[in-house]
Amino acid sequence: MPQLRIALAQVNGCVGDIAGNSAMVLDWTRRAVSEGAHLVAFPEMVLSGYPVEDLALRKSFAAANLAELDALARRLQDAGCGDALVVVGHLGRDDQGPRNSASLLYGGEVVATYHKHHLPNYGVFDEARYFAPGYDLPIVRLHGLDVGVVVCEDIWQNGGPVTALGKVGVDLLVCINASPYERAKDDVRLPLVTRRAAEAGAPMAYVNLVGAQDELVFDGDSLVVNTDGEVLARAPQFTEHLLVLDMDLPAGGHTATTVPAEPGRIQMPAFDVRRIVLQPDPLPRYEPLPPLPPAEPLDDEAEVWGALVTGLRDYVRKNGARSVIFGFSGGIDSAVCAALAADALGADAVTGVSMPSRYSSEHSRSDAAELARRIGCRFEVHPIADMVDVYVRQLELTGLAEENVQARCRGVLLMALSNQRGDLVLATGNKSELAVGYSTIYGDAVGAFAPIKDVPKTLVWKLAKWRNAEAEKRGEVPPIPENSITKPPSAELRPDQVDQDSLPPYDILDVVLDGYVEGDRGYADLIADGFDAELVERVLQLVDRAEYKRRQYPPGTKITFKAFGRDRRLPITNRWREVAP
Repeated sequence: MPQLRIALAQVNGCVGDIAGNSAMVLDWTRRAVSEGAHLVAFPEMVLSGYPVEDLALRKSFAAANLAELDALARRLQDAGCGDALVVVGHLGRDDQGPRNSASLLYGGEVVATYHKHHLPNYGVFDEARYFAPGYDLPIVRLHGLDVGVVVCEDIWQNGGPVTALGKVGVDLLVCINASPYERAKDDVRLPLVTRRAAEAGAPMAYVNLVGAQDELVFDGDSLVVNTDGEVLARAPQFTEHLLVLDMDLPAGGHTATTVPAEPGRIQMPAFDVRRIVLQPDPLPRYEPLPPLPPAEPLDDEAEVWGALVTGLRDYVRKNGARSVIFGFSGGIDSAVCAALAADALGADAVTGVSMPSRYSSEHSRSDAAELARRIGCRFEVHPIADMVDVYVRQLELTGLAEENVQARCRGVLLMALSNQRGDLVLATGNKSELAVGYSTIYGDAVGAFAPIKDVPKTLVWKLAKWRNAEAEKRGEVPPIPENSITKPPSAELRPDQVDQDSLPPYDILDVVLDGYVEGDRGYADLIADGFDAELVERVLQLVDRAEYKRRQYPPGTKITFKAFGRDRRLPITNRWREVAP
């Protein structure tokens, strides 16, 4: 059987940095070729970064992509990589409009280009808005083997290019991806890749982007699966990695079954298959690399933590910031954000600010200081009582107005320090609070990024316990004070306040929110699930009325199926309410 050494380059690109991304492709291809790779595949739209959103509509941006693609092909040849087939995702454009494209580079030239056929238009995806679908299916013969290429969503939909390639025959299917992370994604991803490999009648090499872009995180998890569903190789999650694998592939000797319209071209319903011969003959037999055990998927808490760290790190660094600042309240949310920030950026890039008011408890102040000590970050104390008193006396504020002005004074203080020093402000609210509007707009909602925006409160506690346990396993000091985990959560904006004064217990609230937000279940559905009618009505009203707050909340890393913002988009002005039938 013919041999082929393939390399999947699981890399972290940056949207808009065409030159930087091109240099990255060149560097990683050199690495792959130095390890003897004959085929090197990069993720979806690696040259442009992903997602490009409305940049796709700029002709100048598409032109820069295509010019860089041609230049990259020549640079690969000059670097001694011209004999390797390099698959590069990029933004394309032709008479039909913008394209989500994968080009095949060989011998200093772009020898073929495939345009993504299935364009997702759900959840975080708006590709039908931006791209024209493709119908050409180039198949290249490399060292006696026929290789087909598809892009991401092409394997998530039935039929289409995978079915077509299975009918005409390929020996290897390469799928390049920018598949965003969400919890338990691998529970559907691996079975899907397995099914498509069987459908194509050929092993599938699946390479995925890694890193983060705004709210989206890409976990990598690149893999190679044969037609029997066996995982031949797998890359680790949330880290750049070059996955190199030797394959023995039974060459099918595929030929056209109909008279082609032109040499090498086969007309099929909906697709135009074109066979391109680069290297017709198999390689001489060589000693394969010793196989490495596939990387094991992370467990749930480790996976979520990896996603949150990646999302925060890339948002800060790709936007040119060096350090972050935020309030240390002594509570669980700011403690988890602090541990995340230290893991993502290093403790020396984190500043915690304690901003006690006259309602702040002694344990909140001491827990905040203890958090900073354990993490090893900078820590400052700036009391806000005098600032609050100015507003309260002059405007005669009471009740909710007095509570909110405390949060807003803290927001102003943090933004002032940010402006003075250049630190990026983080908002520390969680998904449960954001869902029901339990945050003060222009107060604790200020910031450039919200690390746990998509993390339900009950999961925040789980992550805190997991992170401490991981520290203990490594013989380190657990970063999060135990008191921050065990004490009842409170905003401390009035005497003896706790969250459950105005909210249901979080273990109940999060289940209702999961049904309403994630599952789009209505009032009647939730009542049928056994929840108290009064509780359901109250929670749904809180969620519906807080849409304007969520619109103005900072972006934050997506980890759930339906995050606020990209996934869940509802009108602010909206009189529809879920009510009892």
